Amino acid sequence: MSEPTIPLGAPEPFRRHPATLWPEVLLEQCEVTTGRASGPGGQHRNKVETKVVVTHRPTGAIGEGSESRSQKRNHAAAVQRLRVNLALSLRGDGLADPRVRELIEARAANGLKVSDQHVDWPAVLAATLDECALERWDVKAAAQRLGVSPSRVVRVLKTEPRAHTLLNQERAERGLRPLR
Repeated sequence: MSEPTIPLGAPEPFRRHPATLWPEVLLEQCEVTTGRASGPGGQHRNKVETKVVVTHRPTGAIGEGSESRSQKRNHAAAVQRLRVNLALSLRGDGLADPRVRELIEARAANGLKVSDQHVDWPAVLAATLDECALERWDVKAAAQRLGVSPSRVVRVLKTEPRAHTLLNQERAERGLRPLR
């Protein structure tokens, strides 16, 4: 039985995972709402709508930013969080997308090292998870496809604790030992 995938709505011959889309392109599929953030921050935070929630219409995935007093910074944080949430929740075709394959090949030279704040991070996370899923959560096989070591794959997934948890849950379902 193969891993479940959802139609990602991209042009043939490949499907583009929403987490790999540039933020501007992804926002065309999203609804953006603003509101007042709660918590400390003084009068500016309590009277101005700085909280930003970005909802991906096709999937219902949400990204939220409210930690800054700047709506612009919160918007960027919300989009990045949405892309990470999409990377965690949807499985795509991994390296089938030429843009993603090119990105991974360029990043593999330095072991897929990328800051979790960088615009490429959600695409790297999505591709890593997709390749693990395509290889039935065998990290060694996924690492070969990605052109990095198995320990580097685990380190990439540990950068986002929910991804590491997902990896170990999927491995446990298949009778594989959890990875630290």
